Amino acid sequence: MFIQTEATPNPATLKFLPGKEVLAEGTADFRDAEGAAQASPLAGKLFSIAGVTGVFFGYDFVTVTKDEGLEWQHLKPAILGAIMEHFMSGAPVMITGSQATADRTEQEGEFYDKADEEIVVTIKELLDTRVRPAVAQDGGDITFRGYENGTVFLNMKGACAGCPSSTATLKHGIQNLLKHFVPEVQQVEQVA
Repeated sequence: MFIQTEATPNPATLKFLPGKEVLAEGTADFRDAEGAAQASPLAGKLFSIAGVTGVFFGYDFVTVTKDEGLEWQHLKPAILGAIMEHFMSGAPVMITGSQATADRTEQEGEFYDKADEEIVVTIKELLDTRVRPAVAQDGGDITFRGYENGTVFLNMKGACAGCPSSTATLKHGIQNLLKHFVPEVQQVEQVA
């Protein structure tokens, strides 16, 4: 098994491509070892490596975020070994039901006025077709959280979370795109 690695715009995050499907649907973002171990055997293994502070799964990639004080040259062999061992074992990436729960929790956390439903549908469609595919190339994801008084609230995950260029991506790229297609949008803000 050969696992490719790619740099991301976030120097603390590296993208790993195992050449296999990681998650068939959606994404999974883990920011602590306890939550990771409960939902995913692979994320649990990755968090057991000293210095790993975040794990994100996309369709065909895994992004790993490290502590700033450590170098990739010291962490990369252990991460590659954990990913390879996991996929060679045939174990599932997610514990059954935990992905569905994560997706449902994400949608339940959305907020917007029902009168703005048409605007929200357009915003989500633009995010799904124009923003998320590009962000996935960089090892991350951006999801809709809410819309209120002309402000769109988005959650940045994976390589996007904590990325030095995330503010520019959000304010210049995504905000300009949404303002162009949805005149009601005045600004875009990041939320956790």
